[in-house]
Amino acid sequence: MKRLSTKWFKKWSEKARLNSQNLIDAISDLEAGLSAADLGGHLFKVRVKREHSGKSSGFRTIIVFRAGDRAIFLFGFGKNEKENIDRNELQYFKKLGNDLLSLNSEQLERAISQKVLSDLEDTNEKINKTGNWDNCSGYA
Repeated sequence: MKRLSTKWFKKWSEKARLNSQNLIDAISDLEAGLSAADLGGHLFKVRVKREHSGKSSGFRTIIVFRAGDRAIFLFGFGKNEKENIDRNELQYFKKLGNDLLSLNSEQLERAISQKVLSDLEDTNEKINKTGNWDNCSGYA
């Protein structure tokens, strides 16, 4: 299964200093039916823990998810920054999510190579090799 993020989400997660392993763990929780709110249209709101803290004081993320196929982080926010997404944002994310789920494997790979989407596994490898975000050229 592909574990990806949009360009916007990647920038936001770097600024928020989110660990990509925590994002991968959030996808695993989603697959297991834990800590996720189904927003309809393959869209889910999933909690992601803040480093040195728990999920309840962490971040909320919007993920488009199709089991066994792909999970793509679209949006994120701190619980202390925003209560929830509004109706217009929800409609936008459903449309975006539908568009991203309709991409075939060739189109998906092209989006990754053009850096429209980022692979969380690649980000995780770079972080593990360097030990932090700051040394990840192209990622921080």
